[in-house]
Amino acid sequence: MGRIACANVLSDIYAMGVTHCDNMLMILASSQKFTPKERDVVMPMLIQGFRDCAAEAGTSVNGGQTVVNPWVTVGGTATAVVRAEDVIMPVNAQVGDVLVLTKPLGTQVVGSVQQWFATNQEKADKVRTVASDEDIDLAYRRAMASMSRLNLTPAKLMHKYDAHAATDVTGFGLFGHADNLVKNQHNPVSFVIDSLPIIAKMAAVGQIFPHFKLLQGHSPETSGGLLISLPKNKAEAYIQELEQLEGIPAWIIGHVEAGDRTVKFVEGIRVIEVPETNSVGKLW
Repeated sequence: MGRIACANVLSDIYAMGVTHCDNMLMILASSQKFTPKERDVVMPMLIQGFRDCAAEAGTSVNGGQTVVNPWVTVGGTATAVVRAEDVIMPVNAQVGDVLVLTKPLGTQVVGSVQQWFATNQEKADKVRTVASDEDIDLAYRRAMASMSRLNLTPAKLMHKYDAHAATDVTGFGLFGHADNLVKNQHNPVSFVIDSLPIIAKMAAVGQIFPHFKLLQGHSPETSGGLLISLPKNKAEAYIQELEQLEGIPAWIIGHVEAGDRTVKFVEGIRVIEVPETNSVGKLW
């Protein structure tokens, strides 16, 4: 949880092409419901996870705030001083660009299902009509790996492949973040989304639990990927190099067209199961 929180915080600067963080602060809340022993075990682990992730990003945690709360909270801030030319302002999407997403969707669905398997037998049994216990275990491990992974390499490659705009995909879901991005473009463009890469089996779960609104792009994500507007002739090379460097896939999920600064999900949108098939000993 600490590592995921740190990766989530850093994504805000990575989405603007800022690849070095000068300083981080950690915001931490212990639960009022914890026993002293639970607090003494859980909270240091959260702190260590956050610090480990910060170290991997080449930065450190140098302060913050700790309080007591009804529930556990962990987050923070990331700051960097950079030259203006090192920032990719999220305002220059061009007609003809394609939209690339660097992590699969479905983390909130996975988290809810995992909780249901421990606390809600009725919902768990309904999930089992579309996914096995092994499927759910794999989905959970994939979600944890995805949320824990920094968006640092995708941010670095944005410079090499001339990205025009980007955002991270987190609490407002794919549609919400895409909508916020397109509304701030200098050019009168619209984003057309035609594909949704989703952690394997979670699309099926989303269909039987429609309140998630996963296939409509409204399901929140935690520490999601970057949604990047890239020149069409450079997107495949971006994806290939990212996979070579990190062993992870990315996807072209749509394109940029002349329009009125809106987001459009095509009818019959294509769902990409991630991964499409399981490989022994591999998550992806």
